[in-house]
Order: sequence, then structure tokens, then C-alpha cells
Amino acid sequence: METLARKESMSKMSGDIRKALPTLEAIYKDLHAHPELSMQETRTAAIAASFIKKLGYDVHEQVGVTGVVGLLKNGEGPTVMLRADMDALPMAEKTGLPYASQKKGKNADGETVDISHMCGHDLHVTWLMGTAQLMADHRDLWSGTLMLVFQPGEETGRGAMAMIDDGMIERFPKPDIILGQHVMVGEAGTVGHRAGAILAAGDSLHIKLYGRGAHGSMPQNSIDPVIMAAATVMRLQTIVSRELSPLESGVLTIGALQAGTKENIIPDDAVIKLNMRTYDENVRRRMLDSVHRICSAECQASNADHPPEFTTIDSYPVTENDAVATAKLAQAFDDHFASRSYETAPASASEDFSIFGREWKVPYVFWFVGSTEKSIWQQALSNANINLIPSNHSSKFNPQIHPTLETGLETMLVGALTWLNASS
Repeated sequence: METLARKESMSKMSGDIRKALPTLEAIYKDLHAHPELSMQETRTAAIAASFIKKLGYDVHEQVGVTGVVGLLKNGEGPTVMLRADMDALPMAEKTGLPYASQKKGKNADGETVDISHMCGHDLHVTWLMGTAQLMADHRDLWSGTLMLVFQPGEETGRGAMAMIDDGMIERFPKPDIILGQHVMVGEAGTVGHRAGAILAAGDSLHIKLYGRGAHGSMPQNSIDPVIMAAATVMRLQTIVSRELSPLESGVLTIGALQAGTKENIIPDDAVIKLNMRTYDENVRRRMLDSVHRICSAECQASNADHPPEFTTIDSYPVTENDAVATAKLAQAFDDHFASRSYETAPASASEDFSIFGREWKVPYVFWFVGSTEKSIWQQALSNANINLIPSNHSSKFNPQIHPTLETGLETMLVGALTWLNASS
């Protein structure tokens, strides 16, 4: 009965989905050409807020700096929260698209940087706006409360918690389910779902090692932070290779090693910036402990006057989908998309989406929408070189608009109706 009702609802919406696509495509291209950095998404937030306000949603702006929450109450039933992130990346776009971003702006440190939507959050916003329209136009097909969340600051790991810290839990109804999605490399038109861990926890650290500077010709007067940092970098690589079991997953990457200004000056300090990815909290904690232990030990071995200084750049929890809710949603996707719906492997990227579910203590489900042109994907698959396709955070990441736009719209509608369908 539930499946039949949802199919009937999607069938009744199908004509309006097709009619909405030209407008949504124009919105997507506009957002793509006008990206905004994390926690600066004022234009994007205003566009989303104005759009859903005209549809009859009760709209709350500036939640967690630039976040937007829209509520549409439509009779008795569960509350479903749908989330889209809004921010772009501090990098130049090299797609060559006619609507490519040329925008620059100031980052949090006041530096001028290029800005582009090379992660696909412009599509996420467009999908949620389209869902808002279709659900508002077809209130006869569902019952309950729909909560739309346009979230700032995902790329810095600040946005979800900023909204929570701004009283989100006290100000808005508690959802029965929280749903979200991400555009990814994969055949356009496909939907990948998975119970349990689907995205990794991510931890980025800034580590400062203190030495003692001296003239390059008199190293005996120094405590050389360059040697200290080099030894630390090599030893940190053994955390994954020698401390984790082959059955455990973990990634540790040194993304920056910075020290000195001139070849004949031994500097006073060095900086290491590293990133970790894990799928298990116990593994995560052990790896973090090992990072602290190794850095401290290398400083002590070098006879440094001060211990290392650790600063967290950002931290993301693992995205771990609720098993029962995922099974329910996967069946709905299989019913609607047939062979285009599949069980995906976990991705090593990270998200702050799960913070909403963790803080509200309710189940959540996150899934992937493929965006790669079918011929390109199939050729890469046959040649075993999928890694050569420009992916999220690549300067050439270029989602195929169709059928990606309509697929992401349909996944959100199917997801919402799985819980809100009036006949379910």
C-alpha cells in the first residue's frame, strides 16, 4: 500500500517536475556563477528564502549566521527534515563553462581568493528549492510537516553546529527523520545508498613544532625544527602502516610542511598540517592519540624547549546512516529508479550533515547522486581509470546538468514522500 501510494504521488508530480526543470536549471547556473564562501552565503540564502517564502513556507533566516529554515505544516503526520549545504570553495574554476565562476572574495583571514562551486552545493540548493516547490504545489498528496534546511559552512565543518548553537533544537519541531544527499562522480541518473558508515570522519590539525634558530653555518647553536618536522612526518606515516590492523581503515595525509625563509637560516619553528579520515570512532581516537604521542616524542628527542602546539582546523564526525531508515529508503529508491538505484561503497570524504541527527538524536540517511555523463563513465569503467574523471573539489568538476538535476529532485521527493505520503 505504501509503495503504491508513493508511486501514484510521483506519477501525479511527474508533469510538474518536467515543467520545473527550465526554471531550476536557470537557478542552478545563476548559483554556480555566483558562489559564496563558507559562512558568507548571504546572496544564496536570500534567494532560497525568497523562493520558499512565496510558496507559503514559514521562513526563518540567519539561523547560524546565514542558514535558512523553512517549515510547511500540512496536517497530521511526521516531520521530515531535508537539508542542502550552500557554500563554495576558495579555488579557481577551470571548466570553461559559459556560466563558470569568475568570482573572487575575502576568506576568513582577509586574503583575496578565487571562489567556485567545485563541490556541487549549488546543485544541492537547487534540488531543495525544486522539492520545496513540488511539495507545496501538491499538498493533497502528503500529510505532516516538511522542514527545509539550507545550511552554511559545510566546507569548514562549522555550519551545522552553528545552526544548532543558534537554538535550532529549541526553535523548530523535532524531525522524525533527517535526509540529505550529495552530487558525486558516478553515472548520471544513478542513486547510491548504504546503511551504516557512508562517509568518513575527518580531522584536520595544525601542529607547530618549536625549535631554536641559528645561522646555517652554526647548526650546533640550534634546535633544528626542520629536522624535527622531517622526522615527525616520516614517523606519522607508520600510524596507518604499523599501528592499524589490515582490517581497519584509516588515512593520514600531510598536506603542508612549512619552515624557514632562507637557505642559510635555521628557523625557530616549523608547521605541519595533516588530515585524517576514519570510519570507526575507536580507530579515530587511537590515531589522534598516536599523532599527539609521535609529535611530542620527536620534540623531546630533539631536546626542544617547548612541546608541540596542536590546533584543530576542522573536525567532522562519521556519517553513519540508520539501518532501518536506510532499508526503508533504499526500497523506495529501488521501486522508483529500478536499476539506477544501487548499494554504494563508503566514500572517504567527510560531511557535517550527521551533526543534525546526532544533536537531535533522530535517525538520518545520506545518499549519493551520480553526475558523470554516461559515455564518459562507461569508458572510464571499462578502462579502469575512474580516478581520472574530475571529481568534487577538482577545478574541472562539471556535473552533467541532465539527468542529474531531475534525478536529485526525484530522490528528495521520493525520500520525503516515503515518510509523508498521506496514504502510507
